[in-house]
Amino acid sequence: MVQSNESLNRMNLSNMKKLVVLTGAGISAESGLKTFRDSDGLWEGHDIRDVATPGAWTKDPALVLGFYNMRRQNVLAAEPNAAHYGLAELEKRFDVQIITQNVDDLHERAGSTKVMHLHGEILKMRSEKNEQIIKPIHGDIMIGDLAPDGFQYRPAIVWFEELVPMMELAVPLVAEAEIFVVIGTSLVVYPAAGLINYTSRGIPKFIIDKTIPYTLGQRNLTAIEKPATEGIVELNKLLDSL
Repeated sequence: MVQSNESLNRMNLSNMKKLVVLTGAGISAESGLKTFRDSDGLWEGHDIRDVATPGAWTKDPALVLGFYNMRRQNVLAAEPNAAHYGLAELEKRFDVQIITQNVDDLHERAGSTKVMHLHGEILKMRSEKNEQIIKPIHGDIMIGDLAPDGFQYRPAIVWFEELVPMMELAVPLVAEAEIFVVIGTSLVVYPAAGLINYTSRGIPKFIIDKTIPYTLGQRNLTAIEKPATEGIVELNKLLDSL
């Protein structure tokens, strides 16, 4: 009996350790994408309250659309870096699940096959009234671009002050992890920052960042205080020893 590639892949994954990776803005920063925690406190020249909250959308949707149109073009112009490619390469040895706080598609373009976006995706848009009405977008969203329900399209992004529905799916994935890795996040944006607390106590955990965040009460934790592109090399060596 000849087995399909899909069934063989499932068998291979079942023999691999489950490695769950939480990534944040730091990994994409090395591809030239700015973060809202830059030293001046602004995000692409804007206060986040003016462009990334429901109140901002209500007050000035044109400003919000313009901001995300610019970000979308920045993402399309960016390229995956060595850290993105390094995570994709780990799929040869581990059952890798990436949970990212980032809204770009750099993990996917680097070749990662299982990516969950906690905070939405910049290359998608949704109805302002119904988050289930969603479609891809690579150009600009303009005032007057209406979804099939007759309401304005907005970026398919989870803004500050909005619920993060993907958390319900992320928590069980983290709980099943046999290895947990955090890359490029300050672990201060909740609820995503709390995911590390759902890991099993005995599993190995790694944190890669230029400035290691505060992690209270975490056992079996290895800190790699380097940029993501350098830290992924050290992570690979440490994973070889497990």
